[in-house]
Amino acid sequence: MPKNLQCGQYSFALEGPASTHPVVMGILNVTPDSFSDGGRYQGLEFALSHAEEMIRDGATMIDVGGESTRPGSPSVPLAEELARVMPTLYALRTLDVALSVDTCKPEVMREAIIAGADMINDINGFRAPGAIEAVRDSDCGLCVMHMQATPQTMQQAPAYLDVVGEVIDFLRERVDTLERAGIGRERICIDPGFGFGKTVEHNYALLRHLGRIRDEVGLPVLAGLSRKSMVGAVTGRPVEGRVAGSIGGALAAVAHGARIVRVHDVAETVDALKVWLAGTQT
Repeated sequence: MPKNLQCGQYSFALEGPASTHPVVMGILNVTPDSFSDGGRYQGLEFALSHAEEMIRDGATMIDVGGESTRPGSPSVPLAEELARVMPTLYALRTLDVALSVDTCKPEVMREAIIAGADMINDINGFRAPGAIEAVRDSDCGLCVMHMQATPQTMQQAPAYLDVVGEVIDFLRERVDTLERAGIGRERICIDPGFGFGKTVEHNYALLRHLGRIRDEVGLPVLAGLSRKSMVGAVTGRPVEGRVAGSIGGALAAVAHGARIVRVHDVAETVDALKVWLAGTQT
């Protein structure tokens, strides 16, 4: 495991005293159709205000997304995604926070890196033609996620013989491919892809085995389960009522070894982590 995760101008400790505090990544969707907060932060002024609020609440990274990846969502044209993401990214550069861009399009990756993105978060695991070339020569961090099928079809009939083993095999293969392209492991983290081609049972099997995923791939884990259907399946709550369940999921992810949690509710998650850490550290 690398000692630090290098993300552009930021370096996040994975070992030593500072490593006890997980990175809280705040979600900033600048889309009209995100499953949880679609349209709320689409205007530049509202997006900037929400980002500032998340930073005050304790976020150390902001993840900007211009294309909804909810189950069944259509792909967004390149020009439209750029028009959503780039003005927001340029506006956020004045803030003291690491900036991540959630995209699977190589062209968006290139433009985001030019604009100063510190991480590229790719649900497609950098499999698109040109994706690796787009990020290879930068110093930005890379989040490699597992997804079965595509957002349009991923939840129609997800199936695995061994979900944990198959996710590990996929992540290993993608990391090996990035390394062969000359990308250092200190720039890479991994995401099992909760909700991306998984049943509720698959999701909770992955949650329970995050430590195994981390150890066998040998890289830090990012966990993003905030407000997802796996939370609703257990709590019986609609999206807007899943704050407490999402916090529980974030704590469970950290307990099982996640180093980054991607969340909508930053203040609540940060407070819960502070109390949990105070009660578990020796």
